[in-house]
Amino acid sequence: MKINVPLVNGHLGDKYTKHAANDQKLNHVPFISFPIEISDVPKNAQSLSLVMLDWDSIPVCGFAYIHWVAANIDPKTTLIPENASHEDLIPLTHGNNSTAGPLAGPMDPTISQRYLGPTPPNQDHNYQLTLYALDTKLPLNDGFWLNKMQAAMKGHVLAKASVELPVLK
Repeated sequence: MKINVPLVNGHLGDKYTKHAANDQKLNHVPFISFPIEISDVPKNAQSLSLVMLDWDSIPVCGFAYIHWVAANIDPKTTLIPENASHEDLIPLTHGNNSTAGPLAGPMDPTISQRYLGPTPPNQDHNYQLTLYALDTKLPLNDGFWLNKMQAAMKGHVLAKASVELPVLK
């Protein structure tokens, strides 16, 4: 399985990051998700799931920051289009990102259960996007947590593909 995200000069495009124009932000946070090209999905796959993490955030906040989690994407999908997360351009189940939960303050599902664009505070960061092909559809509803998805995926991963998405400070 392969995934590709178009980059600009080796980096994720500005409109998907903290460098987005103000009209491309929701509560000062970039919300337009980038397109993802998908190929070579195993023929027996029943669904796809994705996770976007910022491992470079560990020295800043103490954990890998979750920017996007989604499950139950149709395995015949060859393109997750730009802004699919907020405009529901393809059917998927939305998971919580790191702005969800009682420690983060009041939850707004339009932000906490969607793509949350990178805003590296201290230096350039490399974000990791991983797509999983699964032999089942996951028993998850909107607002699921990453650990629930990981538990549900155990024993069901047919293939996975990852790509690094560098973002400038």
